[in-house]
Amino acid sequence: MTKWVFNFGNGSAEGSANMKNLLGGKGANLAEMSSLGLPVPPGFTITTEVCTWYYENGKAYPTELKGQVEEALDKVGAATGRKFGDAVSPLLVSVRSGARVSMPGMMDTVLNLGLNDETVKAIGASSGDMRFAYDSYRRFIQMYADVVLGVDHHEFEEVLEDHKDRNELSLDTEISADDWIKIIEEFKAIVERELERPFPQDPHEQLWGAIGAVFGSWETPRAKTYRRLHEIPGDWGTAVNVQAMVFGNMGETSATGVAFTRNPSTGEKALYGEFLVNAQGEDVVAGIRTPQDITEKARKEAGSSKASLEALMPEAFAEFQTYCDRLEAHYRDMQDLEFTIEQGKLWMLQTRSGKRTAKAALKIAVDMAAEGLITQEEAVGRVEPGALDQLLHPTIDPKAKRDIVATGLPASPGAASGAIVFTSDEAEEAKAAGRPVILVRVETSPEDIHGMHAAEGILTSRGGMTSHAAVVARGMGKPCVSGAGMLRIDYRNGTVTAAGRVLNKGDIITIDGATGQVLAGQVAMLQPTLSGDFGTLMGWADGVRRMKVRTNAETPADARVAREFGAEGIGLCRTEHMFFDGERIVAVREMILAETEDGRRAALAKLLPMQRKDFTEIFEIMKGLPVTIRLLDPPLHEFLPKTDEELADVAKAMNVDAAKLRERALDLEEFNPMLGHRGCRLLVSYPEIAEMQARAIFEAAVEAAKVTGAPVVPEVMVPLVGLKGELDLVRARIEAMAEAVASETGTKIDYQVGTMVELPRAALQGAEIAKSAEFFSFGTNDLTQTTFGISRDDAASFLGTYQQKGLIEQDPFVSLDQDGVGELVKIGAERGRSTRPDIKLGICGEHGGDPSSIHFCESVDLDYVSCSPFRVPIARLAAAQATLRRSKG
Repeated sequence: MTKWVFNFGNGSAEGSANMKNLLGGKGANLAEMSSLGLPVPPGFTITTEVCTWYYENGKAYPTELKGQVEEALDKVGAATGRKFGDAVSPLLVSVRSGARVSMPGMMDTVLNLGLNDETVKAIGASSGDMRFAYDSYRRFIQMYADVVLGVDHHEFEEVLEDHKDRNELSLDTEISADDWIKIIEEFKAIVERELERPFPQDPHEQLWGAIGAVFGSWETPRAKTYRRLHEIPGDWGTAVNVQAMVFGNMGETSATGVAFTRNPSTGEKALYGEFLVNAQGEDVVAGIRTPQDITEKARKEAGSSKASLEALMPEAFAEFQTYCDRLEAHYRDMQDLEFTIEQGKLWMLQTRSGKRTAKAALKIAVDMAAEGLITQEEAVGRVEPGALDQLLHPTIDPKAKRDIVATGLPASPGAASGAIVFTSDEAEEAKAAGRPVILVRVETSPEDIHGMHAAEGILTSRGGMTSHAAVVARGMGKPCVSGAGMLRIDYRNGTVTAAGRVLNKGDIITIDGATGQVLAGQVAMLQPTLSGDFGTLMGWADGVRRMKVRTNAETPADARVAREFGAEGIGLCRTEHMFFDGERIVAVREMILAETEDGRRAALAKLLPMQRKDFTEIFEIMKGLPVTIRLLDPPLHEFLPKTDEELADVAKAMNVDAAKLRERALDLEEFNPMLGHRGCRLLVSYPEIAEMQARAIFEAAVEAAKVTGAPVVPEVMVPLVGLKGELDLVRARIEAMAEAVASETGTKIDYQVGTMVELPRAALQGAEIAKSAEFFSFGTNDLTQTTFGISRDDAASFLGTYQQKGLIEQDPFVSLDQDGVGELVKIGAERGRSTRPDIKLGICGEHGGDPSSIHFCESVDLDYVSCSPFRVPIARLAAAQATLRRSKG
């Protein structure tokens, strides 16, 4: 019989930390803490396999599950001296989700389950505190109705706020037991009105409703969005953890809190967290009450007058500190912990590896290696490459004038400017339109995940450093200011008010996640400088990785940035991108529209000195590093004049009639320009283009070598080759120019000629084409287009639907389709090597900066990846991790 349920608690467990695939992260770690002897409330975990079964069998359960759950409930009852559903000594439980990897705020939780009109009296009698009992009951009704029954929690909040307003109360803790009884009746009436049935009183019915809700939450839109953003497979499923309740809301000797063993924003080795006295877990992150600091040091730094846990409950704090140190040493990583203190007794509710900013991840990894907790190679593996993006963006210039509107908590570092929007849908619409925005909310919830992803930064008026907004923003690498309490946000009228100052929807603001300041207008920013822990870790990574990392760059500015970020050459210089401005675009249009070779050569003569100057500067910046220059590949629709003014400019330059030129432009229009007369096809038709560019490259190489003293070995790349004969024709012109320049300058030029593999035929004919190519650079942007038959420019209109329907996990233009496009890369590499064993192989599409795609490139032994300048550090780290993973098999 399959074991669907695993018990834990009382110093033992049926599971362990290495069973996360089966028990989920939370369940595996609860089992581990139990086995370590930590005070964990007893409970049991329903495995992720049940979730899979649930969805594969029409939302039904395995037949053995009910009996195994009943048996596990009895064990928990025996451990606590209580019985589930008993009217005299009832066992209350929490029901929580637990996926393999942490998905903060995405999944559903129910606390205080087992309460009803009878058991609440027994809880009040046994605790000696009827107010506590009815406070717990109203919490349960509100949470269960929302999570399981689908009644909007705002319905209950309105009742609560109305009661406090009528009685001039500010906090829930000021409400008496008698008043809670009245409020509970109103809560139950809301449920009955909305659902036309009473709130369930049977604890077993409640339990199975909650279990179903947790499994159901795996497929909510917010959970799907989170999985898509974090590349979590949809078939993993979630476990369900059922655990005996312990209560942080049993008066002034009780509390609940969240803590990290190190600062998740800075990485400082210091306990960091918040707690509330006389509260339950959701109160800490909800932002309804201002949480208190755990340590005295943190309290003083925050300037808070509220007592720290260290001062208020010193014995519980000392015990908690011991467990923090022990768990960090055991897991060899910074831990994110949840705890409850029930009438002075400490209970540990959760531990997991904590989410952290990139800055903190670097510091923690480097510090732990220095402390001997982990090796340098493990430190390299601890930092998520994509998270480095957080470090590669601007911060506010310290010299800039700050027009401070409000100040909140510095919840997630970095700075961002944008227009104020109040809803996540508005943020997403603005992102699609290319407008940067700041999402401004009273507080965020899991339903805001898409808006938070779309916004440049997040600002909330409520919530602490461990609120939903703070945790999710840090994970996304978005700047966030939370808990800016002086802000009054009016969604209806689209305004934000602070100290009498009114900002409207659409107004530009800047948020500073380092100071918590909210500033009016757009503020000057500074580019990041990377040193210290970053330099140390990247040095370790560079010592490990096999693949080289180049950059895609065609301007001196991009080349300089890439060199600063550690690029080891240029893997793609797109020469057509050098022609988009001023007189250059006119000259290119002259060349395209010319009807004779003489006309084309006249236009090319104007371009030659511009090209030579560009190439010389890039060679000098790269100082002897390899530079791959792709010959002209202009899809005609991008370069043909579109307006009368543009036509007039070209006509004037060519000294021809504008009307005649318009006819020529119409003749050149193509139905499908991306598959039209471009790439090597243009060079075959008009070889003078290849001659001009080759001359510019070789003359620049000679000039740059004199300046730098370093040898320049340009790699000349012929685009869109599908036939060996195409490459042979163009190569002959390149070789002729090399000989001509060598003869004219008296300098022998070393160079290589290769091709960009961006057509399936080129990959399949790799063995033949390699006879004429000294390198292959896989252009995975176009290779993805031509393999799928999908236009990258139009794919956004339907790929989202494909992801929602499970047809594809990821956008193939973002992360390489390894089964299809990747197979062509593998075939092309293998066949190219079969003819030319020393052929140089690289990738230069946008996938060159995607960690998952980089791991694939390592698996097929490519020599290098090339990516945009700001993704070079990401690629360096991902390449190192790919090497380490491969060495471990």
